[in-house]
Amino acid sequence: MIGLFGGTFDPIHFGHLRPALEVLETLALHEVRFIPAHIPPHRGTPRIDAAARASMVATAIQDAPGFVLDTLELERDTPSYTVETLVRLRARYGEKRPLVLMMGSDAFNGLPGWYQWTKLLELAHIAVMARPGEPAQPQRFPKGFLEHHTTTCREDLHLAPAGSILRVPVTQLDISATYIRQRLATGASVRYLMPTSLIDYIYAKRYYISSHA
Repeated sequence: MIGLFGGTFDPIHFGHLRPALEVLETLALHEVRFIPAHIPPHRGTPRIDAAARASMVATAIQDAPGFVLDTLELERDTPSYTVETLVRLRARYGEKRPLVLMMGSDAFNGLPGWYQWTKLLELAHIAVMARPGEPAQPQRFPKGFLEHHTTTCREDLHLAPAGSILRVPVTQLDISATYIRQRLATGASVRYLMPTSLIDYIYAKRYYISSHA
């Protein structure tokens, strides 16, 4: 079973990495594939290009067993719609391999606004990375949708290639990429917010760093 974690990763940080590790362990995933978006459909295009953001992901996960960089989206010159990415991944892995789309609870609660969102569960399971005790927001979804797809048993995800939603309690760290970019731009320390190897890489490349910092 393969976990799929897409995002802008501008830059990647412990707020991405720690929950991903916990999902890897909780669901007994074979691996988690980090998939940097080329052109994010729901926000402005990042200042740092996709190839550079992918290199930062590679640097951050280089010593993390089970974490893999997937550059599938770097081949695109159109917005990175999740459903289209899943279609391509399903073609890669075949019809029977369980795929698990990983997303935070905020992203999941906004799912009904995504492009062709109802097709996602035809292509993969969804693991919702949620703070322990954090309530769901079923009112955002069509009546009966969550009841039909939600499971509390991780084994259900191993037994079918797609179709289930499972909430996975994780340690969610209050870290944002925006905050990290702001600190880098002003010369403030970002130690303990991301791997040291990535901090060194960012400084070597001078990503996000103001010329006045």
